Order: sequence, then structure tokens, then C-alpha cells
Amino acid sequence: MNAEEISQRLARHVYYLAREIGERNIWKPAALQAVADYIRKQWADQGYVVYEQAYEVGGVRCANLEVATSTDCSAPMILIGAHYDSVRGSPGGNDNGSGVAVLLELSRLFAETSGSHVRYVAFVNEEPPFFATALQGSELYAGRARRDGWSIELMIALETLGYYSSESGSQAYPSVLRLFYPGRGDFVAMVSNLRSLSKLRRFVKAFRESTNFPVEYLASPPILAGVSWSDHRAFWQQGYPAIMVTDTAPYRYPYYHTALDTAERVCCTELADVTLGLAGAIKRLSERVARPVFRSAPQ
Repeated sequence: MNAEEISQRLARHVYYLAREIGERNIWKPAALQAVADYIRKQWADQGYVVYEQAYEVGGVRCANLEVATSTDCSAPMILIGAHYDSVRGSPGGNDNGSGVAVLLELSRLFAETSGSHVRYVAFVNEEPPFFATALQGSELYAGRARRDGWSIELMIALETLGYYSSESGSQAYPSVLRLFYPGRGDFVAMVSNLRSLSKLRRFVKAFRESTNFPVEYLASPPILAGVSWSDHRAFWQQGYPAIMVTDTAPYRYPYYHTALDTAERVCCTELADVTLGLAGAIKRLSERVARPVFRSAPQ
């Protein structure tokens, strides 16, 4: 599948999530259920069996959704996740319709690939007021993984991925980072904590071997503003290596967490290039942790 086809598929996902469904969170329970149903159907159509980790928040049923290429949780795996809720008052085109769209297309690209051990997770309740609390979907998921002794080689969080600009000054940074990184927001960023630095470098190298799309990376203590602002944080808390892949969200995207975060603002052409680069990088890494493929639900 070429970049143009991927771009069209990404656009359909983003438009359905942000325009047809719109704001989706526990204050919009029907919409939250609608997006979960959409993800389930996409994965079922790709040939996967969908597993869910369900729980209630304020009387609203919520669920992390998951598919996997292997039932063996003790074998090293790559785990790829994106949250499907949106912040209150926002249709969530970029945050995080773009991340969900990439998640769905990555799982599609690997659906017929044998010999890899990859899990795909759609997390619920990442946005405030649930972020960094026991009710955040990824907190429950990562906690279960640690309790059950899962072997996670690398967790990759897909977060707000779809906005790019070649204009000078379109990219901002926290603190003094502006002295070391580009002033144009035409790259994808990959971020980790210091403990995950070796995995981050390996993944960036694999991405660069797979695409010419610009990428910048940073390993930093989580105290730096923005470094821990997604589902990868929960995996850091459990001692797993994890990275966030992002367009840098509020440091570039002027419509972050607003009603103007619409589907039309997502740059699907660039997002397709990022998706293909991620697919190439994941393929390279997954070959190192290859295991037999079973198209069934995780245990």
C-alpha cells in the first residue's frame, strides 16, 4: 500500500472520529461507546479478535481495547497504543484522532505479517481529569502487565501526530530546548525518559532507515513539561521502556485542547509518511522479538 492510499485511509478514520462522532469522553458516553465500537469493527475486519479491559467511571462503562499477534505474554513484545477519548469541549481531530488512525493503519499493515509479536491497544480516559490517576486506562493496563509479568520490549504511545508546518517559528519548545532543535514544525518527535534512551535511539535509527521524513528525538527526566504527557507515562511508572511519538502537541499545534481541533486540520499526507516510517521501524524491531503468530485474544 502506497502513501496516497494510506493518507486516504487515515483521513477517513480521522473524519469519522472527529466529525461523525466528535467529542468523546465519559460526559459524552454515547460518543465514547461509538468510537470504541468503530475501533472494534476495524480490528475485526482486519482479522483480529478484540479483547477488552472494562471498568466503570461514574457509572459509565469504559474499556481499553486490544488486539495481538500472540497469546504468549511472557515472550518479548512491542506494544503500540493510542488513547481514543478527547478532552471536554473538543472533537479531538488531532488529539487524538490522528493517533488512533495511525494505530488502526499500523495494525492493518501488520495483519498478515507472520513471525512478529506486536500488541495494539486503544486506551480510554487519558485526558484530564483522569491523566496520572488510577482511572486512566493506561494506568490500569500497565499495572496489569506488571502484575502478570508481561515482557514488554518497548511501548510506543501515538499522541497528537497530525500537524506539520514548514513556516519559520512554527515550532516552540519548553525551556532552553529551542537552542538545540529546529524552529519549523515539519518533523515528528520521539521522546523518552533517560531509562529508555537506548531503546529510543534504536527506534529512531530504524525509523530513519525506513523513511526520509524528518525526525527529532529527546530523552529527558519526566519533570520537563510535556515529556510525560501521554500513556507512555504509565509504563515508565511500571519500569517498562516506553517512548512517545508526537507532533509535540501544544508546542506546535495552535488548536490543542480546543473546539477548533477538527478533522480538517490534520495533515494526512505527512501523517501517511510518518505511518509508513513507523511501520518500517516496528518491522525491524519486531524481527528481533519474533514469535509464532496466533490470531486470538490475549490471556
